[in-house]
Amino acid sequence: MEVLHEIKDRARLIAPPVVIFCLVAYFGYHAVQGERGLLAWLAVNQELAQARTTQIALTERRTDLERRVILLRPDSLDRDMLDERAHSLLNYGREDEVIILLPDRRTPGP
Repeated sequence: MEVLHEIKDRARLIAPPVVIFCLVAYFGYHAVQGERGLLAWLAVNQELAQARTTQIALTERRTDLERRVILLRPDSLDRDMLDERAHSLLNYGREDEVIILLPDRRTPGP
């Protein structure tokens, strides 16, 4: 009977630190690995940086296209732009011109 009483006394002394350690380990693990943990936060920041880079590239492209559209409007028609578009769309060229064909930069090469 005395042994059983001794086990109960020691269990009362050991149980609180063990429970506290388990709780700290559980919350610590989920703070790093969880759905909203440190690793998930780093992944979201990386995606955000990539999205900002894409946004900057698309904004630059849009600005360039808007500039080119303005040059093709009837009220501000640029003869050089019109000539360039006619050459590229209609394969039109004068006899005294030399045409150098370059590979298309928009399609990936081998």
